[in-house]
Amino acid sequence: MSAPPGIFKAYDIRGIYGDEIDGDLAEEIGRAFTQVIGQLSGKDTADLGIGLGHDMRLPAADLAERYRQGIMSEGAHVIDVGQVGTEMLYWLVGSRELDGGLMCTASHNPKAYTGAKLVKAGAIALSGDSGIQEIRRMIDAGLGPAPGGGTSETKKIYNPFGAAALEFIDPDAVKPLKVVVDGGNGMAGPMVGPILRYLGLDLDENYFVPDGNFPDHEPNPLLPENRQFIIDRVLETGADLGIAWDGDADRCFFIDDTGRFVDGDFLTTLLAENLLEKEPGSMVLYDVRASRAVRDTVERLGGRSLPNRVGHAFFKTRMREEDAIFGGEVSGHYYFRDFYCADSGTVPALLMLEQISKSGRKLSEMLEGLRSTYFISGEINSEVDDAEAKMEEIAATYEAQGAEITRLDGVSVDFDDWHFNVRASNTEPLLRLCLESLVSEEDMETRRDEVLALIRG
Repeated sequence: MSAPPGIFKAYDIRGIYGDEIDGDLAEEIGRAFTQVIGQLSGKDTADLGIGLGHDMRLPAADLAERYRQGIMSEGAHVIDVGQVGTEMLYWLVGSRELDGGLMCTASHNPKAYTGAKLVKAGAIALSGDSGIQEIRRMIDAGLGPAPGGGTSETKKIYNPFGAAALEFIDPDAVKPLKVVVDGGNGMAGPMVGPILRYLGLDLDENYFVPDGNFPDHEPNPLLPENRQFIIDRVLETGADLGIAWDGDADRCFFIDDTGRFVDGDFLTTLLAENLLEKEPGSMVLYDVRASRAVRDTVERLGGRSLPNRVGHAFFKTRMREEDAIFGGEVSGHYYFRDFYCADSGTVPALLMLEQISKSGRKLSEMLEGLRSTYFISGEINSEVDDAEAKMEEIAATYEAQGAEITRLDGVSVDFDDWHFNVRASNTEPLLRLCLESLVSEEDMETRRDEVLALIRG
């Protein structure tokens, strides 16, 4: 059989259930994935141990069964942990030293979608450059007869996962803060809920029951319309903060006590502060779009920092190379060395609750110095006909004005008091702009409009 090429993304497999991904294709993906893991590990597929989990989407359990059959048909042993958050599957692969793992999920996408996140040993993600396109090619070429002979077992991992997450903080330091939580009817409720209740917080729980119909809003808190509920609820209840998760709960997002959304750049900065206090001098990675607040804060605290390419495959690999304690992306992915360099939606929530409790300050007060110094645009998308040509035009324009130009990921343009990054979308004819001024909000808006005019002109 052949698979729709568009479902094989830069960091996962994702498509419309029924139209683009069905049970038969899931089984083929399971087989091809197992063969790729065999090649990457240098093992015969009969010697592989592979973790399997699924989220709460309506077809997820049935599709996970087909993935399981595909993996087993190649002779591998499957450890099936059932309905879990994505990071629980990462934790399983890392803690049990498995050869790989497959999570049946479509993350934050709307109801109609399904897909798979795929990792190799160490919970390192496969990507379009490494593994995912090979799966597509194998399926298109035909997988041939399956050797069979695989086995499987089921495991419950909620309790040991929760215990491992709590090791990141001092639970006794967490005060009974009033916290509004919004699970988006995804996996946060069962995954994070028991841990938060254990800490004795005053919880206002919302949409904490998994439901693939998403009866209130899509599980994507990055979209303003999906976080309006939690903003309103924080203000109504006078809560200390709000925390919202995406569908598979590997990302969390924060609302401060004034109802203001906390940008990922600034959350990365606060998390770096927490971790550098515990391990002074450590390395922190941040993505090329990030505010200089991250770099400046890490250096002020005596740590070391490096910019990195966007994407979890790149972060997880480089964190190992640099022995980085932490890595943060503005999109809400936060990676931790002591969590197998995987991204987590649980650990950031715990660290922030600990940090707020210990500081004795409100979250808005902790952010005030950042918000009054670093003025960020957020990510702005523009349609372009030729992204590569446009980026080169931008680079030439600003290099002539004396900017430092780097090409770690897209084009980064740096002046002393403002900077920006433009990157091409992996899947659409878009350029994505993130810009920051260290002068004022007005200067940021002027610079932003200037660059947008160049992009769109």
